Amino acid sequence: MQPGELVRGEELLGPPAVVAPTLLGCWLVTDRPEGRVALRLTEVEAYSGNGTDPAAHSHRGPTPRAAIMFGPPGRLYVYFSYGVHWCANVVVGREGEGSAVLLRAGEVVVGEELARSRRPAARTARDLAGGPARLTQALAIGREDLDRDLLSPESPVRLHRGDLPASVSAGPRVGISVATDLPWRFWETGAPSVSVFRAGGKPRRSSAGQDGSP
Repeated sequence: MQPGELVRGEELLGPPAVVAPTLLGCWLVTDRPEGRVALRLTEVEAYSGNGTDPAAHSHRGPTPRAAIMFGPPGRLYVYFSYGVHWCANVVVGREGEGSAVLLRAGEVVVGEELARSRRPAARTARDLAGGPARLTQALAIGREDLDRDLLSPESPVRLHRGDLPASVSAGPRVGISVATDLPWRFWETGAPSVSVFRAGGKPRRSSAGQDGSP
């Protein structure tokens, strides 16, 4: 299987809650010295900029940590959550807004054996990238990938077009304590890699949203 064309910057310029569901079905591809792993996105979450979303890291402006969120669309915003794992976001909207889409889950479509070597605890294929921490582990995404240009053919981490799922569902974001009612989590209906939402309970660490990290 081969990825489609790279996503274009203009496709990411809309409001995050509009752009986010269009990323479902897209391929996130990493090329590392040990090989390629690609996954098809099945779950994402939108985080709005311009100080309108208290759950977003950009809510307090372009701090050193969140500065990448204010860059051009298509940049990769990577942050360390709970001091134990990485989360990956695609910057969307116009430069200076501070909006991003958290990549929550996907299904590995290329390089499953390599992904399994990075995720030895995964018991099933759905566990390989079923959650934001598992996703970055399967793709070997970390600190060195901060501010990668996902839209460049030269980048080792890229975002490619894919086929939109037949059905998309929406609901509250996972693992946040503010702005909890916004239906800004989007997922492929019925996809086995998608998070299980538990209303009123404490989120699992691997499921935290942008405000669930230090």
